[in-house]
Formats: sequence, C-alpha cells, structure tokens
Amino acid sequence: MIQAAEGGTAILFPIWQEMVVGAVAFGLLLFVLMKFVFPRMEKTFEARVDAIEGGIERAERAQEEANQTLEEYRRKLATAQEEAAAIRDEARADAVAAKEEILVSAREEANRIIAAGHSQIEASRQQLVRELRGEVGNLAVDLAGKIIGQRLAGDADTTATVDQFLAQIADETAETSGAR
Repeated sequence: MIQAAEGGTAILFPIWQEMVVGAVAFGLLLFVLMKFVFPRMEKTFEARVDAIEGGIERAERAQEEANQTLEEYRRKLATAQEEAAAIRDEARADAVAAKEEILVSAREEANRIIAAGHSQIEASRQQLVRELRGEVGNLAVDLAGKIIGQRLAGDADTTATVDQFLAQIADETAETSGAR
C-alpha cells in the first residue's frame, strides 16, 4: 500500500502479512537446504576432493614404482653388460689358448712328419745305393769279363773288388766336395 506524504512523495510500505509469509517461506527453504541439500553437496565435494587427491597419490606411487623399476632394470642391465664383457674376455682368452695349443701341436706334427720323411728318404737312399753297388759291380765284372774274354773270379771276390772301388770313388767325391 502506498500512502502519500505531505510533501507529495509516495512512501512504499509492504504488507506485514506478506512479510511474515515470505520470512517463514525463506526460513523453511533455508532449513531444507541446510538439512538435505548442503550436506549432500558437501559429501559430493569431499568425494571429488578425495578422488582428485587419491588420484594424485596413486599417480605419485605409480611414478615412484616406475622409478624403482627403472633403477632395478638399469642395475640388472649394468650387471648383464659386465657379465657379458667377462664372458667375452674369457672366450677370447680361451680362443687364444686354443690357437696356441693348435699351433704347437701342428708344429710338432709337422716336425714329426718331416723327420719321418727324412728318415724314409735316407732309408730309400741307402737301399738305392746298395742296389746300385750290386748292379754297378755286376755290370763292371761282366764288362771286364767281356774285355778280357774270360769269366772273372767268384762272386765274393767280385763283390769285394767292387766295394773297394766304390769306396775309393766315394772318398774322392768327398775330398772334391770338401775342397770347394
């Protein structure tokens, strides 16, 4: 209701019953909000804060575990590299030792084969010299017999004469070789 003042200005006065009803309705609305809505909103906010903080904590723990796993992996990798280097060095040393052993045995085998070859050659040479002496002696006796026109003395005498002649030739050959 509006009442006019003496000076002609209007003053606004609310109706008191509306004021009371508005105050009661506001109080009732405030009571419902405080009793039911605000606690639920508070719980929702707390749940969100817990979820966010828990997520952060979980992320930090996961990061820490990842760092620990990375460090453990690095330690294992370093250990594996050291072991691999040791195995590689040991294999190289074994290879060098095996190589030396093979070379030594090969040299020994070569020396043995060479010595066997020399002895075989010497034996063959001596056999050949014996055969040649006999052949040369027989040829010389046959030739001498044909020149003289008769058969020469027995085989023992012939062999002794041929051996003496060949020894003389060998001595002369040795003296000639030594003089050079």
